[in-house]
Amino acid sequence: MSSLIARVEALPLRVAAQADDLDGSNDTVVVRITDADGRTGIGEADAPAQAVAALILRDDAHTWSRGMAGLLLGRDPVEVGARWDELAAATFYDGNAGLSRHALAAVDIALHDLAGKQLGRPAHALLGGARRDRLSVYATLYRAASASDSAAALHEELEALLDRAVQDGYRAVKYEAIYPGSVSDAEVVALVTRARAVAGDELELLVDFGYRWRDWRDALWTLNRLEPARLWLAEATLPDGDLDSHAKLAARVETRIGGAELASTVAECRAWLERGRVDVLQPDVARCGGLSEMRRVVDLAALHGASVVPHCWKTGINAAAARHLHAAALAVPMIEVLPPELFDSPLRRELVRPEPVLEDGTLPLPDAPGLGVELVDAVVDRHRWEAGIA
Repeated sequence: MSSLIARVEALPLRVAAQADDLDGSNDTVVVRITDADGRTGIGEADAPAQAVAALILRDDAHTWSRGMAGLLLGRDPVEVGARWDELAAATFYDGNAGLSRHALAAVDIALHDLAGKQLGRPAHALLGGARRDRLSVYATLYRAASASDSAAALHEELEALLDRAVQDGYRAVKYEAIYPGSVSDAEVVALVTRARAVAGDELELLVDFGYRWRDWRDALWTLNRLEPARLWLAEATLPDGDLDSHAKLAARVETRIGGAELASTVAECRAWLERGRVDVLQPDVARCGGLSEMRRVVDLAALHGASVVPHCWKTGINAAAARHLHAAALAVPMIEVLPPELFDSPLRRELVRPEPVLEDGTLPLPDAPGLGVELVDAVVDRHRWEAGIA
């Protein structure tokens, strides 16, 4: 018999805020669920830390607006699916999408971690088992546009990172084409073409355009001229909610078009597939209902002949959850990584251990119970900025 849940914590953490940066890993909220035998499961949400903690630890308001922590106490963590449905039903008055789903994502990841530890099995076993022996990853190459005085200067930094990634053995990278100042589409074509030259012919190149265009025709003009660069994915091309423009663009280019980076439900992802006609869904495990909802998203994508490449720009908790999703799902061809040697973020680098080691461009299949990572308590204590315990 499983040991029942005895304690639920929501721990906001942060390092120095960078309002003009896009580093999503400089703060987080860690959910830690402890059973009666002292085992713990951890999860996190990629959302405002204090708000998520408040939703999880709040007192009940009424039947449809309850605190998640209170509902979890005394329950069986191995029954992850039942816990997810109960929490969703008891919080839908607070929103059945958005922040409420982000909070549920953190809880769901922690439940998978704890359930796996109780069963002595890796989290991907709870998702149906591993479908691959090694994990395919792409390294995101990012530097803040605000720290550069020109697009050319920023590109030089990214080019140095790209060269390092090639030397380290990565088989795929994502180039962040988010430049300072006013940069023409022709300049974007030139800079991304230079990135392909540095990457070489064998490496897969993804590009994040940072929601650059409002008119799909401008995006089409640029992507047509980038066809010789053979982009694996064009991410964040158009405004996030403009599904009709995404559909027009996707129908006219050879490059895969991504979408749903900010989606928090399987219903939103369905709209991205059926109306937006995107080739790749990119919701985040730590935003879109956790591993339980993302398993449904993956199945939906497979039925539509699409792929899921989850956004993953948080700490090592989110990274570990994404590894297990990728392990268990053939429709997830690769996952995003922010390797500490290429991206300097204290929480990403230090919050959990161990960090998997790249070998021949891939990562090993996780085989430890649960997520396979553990919190570093000293890092939690150093960066904790508001406590909450139920």
